[in-house]
Amino acid sequence: MTRLVVSLLAAVLLAPFAHAQEWGQVTTPAPGPTQSIGFYSAGCLQGAQALPLDGPGYEAIRISRNRYWGQPVTLDFVKRLSEQVRNAGQAQVYVGDIGQPRGGPMSFGHASHQVGLDVDIWFERQPGARRPPAEREQPRLRSLVRADDSGIDDAVFDDQHVAMLRLAATTPAVDRIFVNKWIKQRLCQTVAGSRAWLRKIVIWIGHDAHFHVRMYCPPGNPHCQPQAGYYEDDGCGEQLDLWFTRPPVRIPPPDAPKVPYRPKLPATCQAVLTAP
Repeated sequence: MTRLVVSLLAAVLLAPFAHAQEWGQVTTPAPGPTQSIGFYSAGCLQGAQALPLDGPGYEAIRISRNRYWGQPVTLDFVKRLSEQVRNAGQAQVYVGDIGQPRGGPMSFGHASHQVGLDVDIWFERQPGARRPPAEREQPRLRSLVRADDSGIDDAVFDDQHVAMLRLAATTPAVDRIFVNKWIKQRLCQTVAGSRAWLRKIVIWIGHDAHFHVRMYCPPGNPHCQPQAGYYEDDGCGEQLDLWFTRPPVRIPPPDAPKVPYRPKLPATCQAVLTAP
């Protein structure tokens, strides 16, 4: 009987799921082979691996969050993209949140990033000299969108951002990449030549200062729940127009009541959380 099956049976007898705060308080990964369990926004991660805080072409930021844990496929993506960006003559990449040591809900910042298959890459293209991890808590992270949300900030946006998105989207293991509607619109208006990779660029609220990369469920992870499909074409037609006419999701006003996000996790996740 596998460790995962044993964990599943044990979890049935355990107490109800802990709140997101408890997941964030666990500082080490759960033992066992690496397994993504559940969905990107309702799951957990067994056997997480840590991204080295520095690598060729990248540096992790906001280290104090302890959210640099993920699936090997996600860490490999970060390393590959960073090498490609460096080889293209660009500055090092700022890598943001991946996931917590055991995945699961986060107390702030994300509804997803729960199974080690999401990673935030910041658009900032002028990181400057490499700094030690302790000095990376508040780096400059400029938005590509104007502060009044009226369009792209052309004082910040340039071809480097397009090149970085193209490199990320053409990575086979990448499922989709979330960006702001204005960024998608600009890509649709300006990208020439092969446009097949635009299919993977998907609109979501926010995502103006960073893009969110989501990996496919890797082979050998039977409890990982894939996400449904999206665009059949490049996503530059009706799907794009919808976000400017009848947006399916809106950013809530600042004074809106904050409702805690408590997804129903797979039963196995309780054993992942409480494993020694």
